[in-house]
Amino acid sequence: MLYRGLMKLNNTVRMHRARLDLSQEELARAAGVSRQAIHAIERGKAEPSVTLALRLARIFGLSVEQLFELAETEQPG
Repeated sequence: MLYRGLMKLNNTVRMHRARLDLSQEELARAAGVSRQAIHAIERGKAEPSVTLALRLARIFGLSVEQLFELAETEQPG
C-alpha cells in the first residue's frame, strides 16, 4: 500500500509509563536510553528507532502497534 499523505506517529508511552508508575528516568534506564529521549518521544518531538520501539513495547507488555500508531494528517495547502 502506498501512502501519499503526510503521516504522524502517535504514541501512548506516557499513559503506559504512568500505568506502571515509572518515572521517565526509570523507563529510560530500563530501555537503555536517556531521560531526554523518553521525554522527546512522549511529546512527539522524536520517533524511536525500531529497536527502541520494540524495547518499550516489551517493557509495557504490549505490541508495538498498541504503543505506536501511524496516523495520516492533512497535507498543507
